[in-house]
Amino acid sequence: MTRHFHQIRCGSDMLAATVDSATNPTALLIVSGGNEIRSGAHAGMGQLALRVAEQGFPVLRYDRRGIGESTGQNNGFLDSAEEIAAAARFLRQEQQVQNIIAFGNCDAATALALFGPDAEIDGYILANPWVIETSVSADTDEPTISSAAIRSRYWDRIRNPRTILDLLSGKIDLKKLFKGLKRVAASEEKSALSLQLRDALSGMNSNSLILLAKRDTTARAFLAAWNSADFKPLRTKTGIAVESLDSASHSFADIEAKNWLTEKLLDVLRSA
Repeated sequence: MTRHFHQIRCGSDMLAATVDSATNPTALLIVSGGNEIRSGAHAGMGQLALRVAEQGFPVLRYDRRGIGESTGQNNGFLDSAEEIAAAARFLRQEQQVQNIIAFGNCDAATALALFGPDAEIDGYILANPWVIETSVSADTDEPTISSAAIRSRYWDRIRNPRTILDLLSGKIDLKKLFKGLKRVAASEEKSALSLQLRDALSGMNSNSLILLAKRDTTARAFLAAWNSADFKPLRTKTGIAVESLDSASHSFADIEAKNWLTEKLLDVLRSA
């Protein structure tokens, strides 16, 4: 196993990439979420790539255009189809692999679902897929969060006996609590993005897995969409499994979550 750095041509731009080479004909493509560089938070994706490559599977990570060491303009995950396709082509050529399994967290998971088929990716591990339509609150200048995710979070707090003690002791800000409850009670329009994701997931094959850190806000928003009537036809499809870890770590940062994520990825790679 060796690690090499590359430049991948993507239109008129170049994507900075890292390949951990190995001999298995099935490879892992890691797509970074948000504006995260390919090494990940605290080098988490770099460590994940190393652990997977040590088990014999080649791994490619890259910086999206306009992020990290890559050139070009960062136009967000909904404009990342070219990067995903370029990275997949390069991985096939560089490592001479037969199958590519792609992993992405958050909006990278959604991007893979939307654009992976055109890149001829063979299987997917989608962690905490992003379904939240973001907008900015006029009161706080902060992105809004789906009512479904907020309801789930408040329900957990209400069931916790310590919540009553915290209310009585003044540890909970009543103004913020009532503001949150008001948002919980608000009706929520269907997310256009969640419907796009539903349609994309409907075409996926059996080498596909959705992973959720079930106390993470993004995962809760996805789960609310998944359990809705809109997703009911998709839930009956046997090709997609949904598995969850009792964790609030969006990036699977703690030791237990890292080990769980690694084993889930290896399970899919071994079965490809």
